[in-house]
Amino acid sequence: MNRKLNAASIQFNIALGDVDTNLKKALSAIDRTRDRGAELAVLPEMWSTGYDYKNLARLALETPRVIEALQKKSAEQEMVLVGSLPESENDSIYNAAYVIDHGEIKGIYRKLHLFSTMREDRFLSAGDKTLVVPTSAGRLGIAICYDLRFPELFRKMALEGAEILCLPAEWPKPRQEHWRTLLRARAIENQQFVVAANCCGVQGKLDFFGMSLIISPWGEILAEGKEQDVELVATLDFQEMIDFRSRIRCFQERRPTIYGTLP
Repeated sequence: MNRKLNAASIQFNIALGDVDTNLKKALSAIDRTRDRGAELAVLPEMWSTGYDYKNLARLALETPRVIEALQKKSAEQEMVLVGSLPESENDSIYNAAYVIDHGEIKGIYRKLHLFSTMREDRFLSAGDKTLVVPTSAGRLGIAICYDLRFPELFRKMALEGAEILCLPAEWPKPRQEHWRTLLRARAIENQQFVVAANCCGVQGKLDFFGMSLIISPWGEILAEGKEQDVELVATLDFQEMIDFRSRIRCFQERRPTIYGTLP
């Protein structure tokens, strides 16, 4: 039987350092996507706090109650939710994407590549593991924002069986064409769906353009946001992925012994 899934990308203007306001926005947006049939929803990067470096250690202590609220919402709406939050462990803070399936935490991915241009490496610790996780929405591969510029990560997840690549982000102007081009490239080269959620609006000196995207394995834009708060919903038809892979046999015709980088 042909498998289809309604997926959502949630885009909003993050209130810097205001956990309660952002949580209220996120929960309301999740409800609206469920009303439109969404079974999977992706939220932006660091959506509960934004990059409030000055207060990040304190704000990270709020994350457990945010996760508890997300678990409750995920169970109530019978959805899979993905989004990144500041996570505190010992003396470190990580940018961590949580995968919550019908109320259960199925996986946590800590951002591997820290964007030194925005001083992430001064305030955050980097993760050291990739994540491909089976969920009721399918096998999800998780990456965060700057990770998008490292194609090796996405190919590794594809080889590990990821069907949908979920990418929370805070990607600012003026690099919107890089965002759009790289997301389409990751979808096409790995023959997978991509659900990417960016934020919008101004935070300090940074202006975020939104332009969240849901993309097919063929590279077709199934849904795209503009610069305002929006919830995108699109249907992912897994038969299209199967058909594309059978016509263009990239995985079978790889030559990894020559590349020398991936098994």
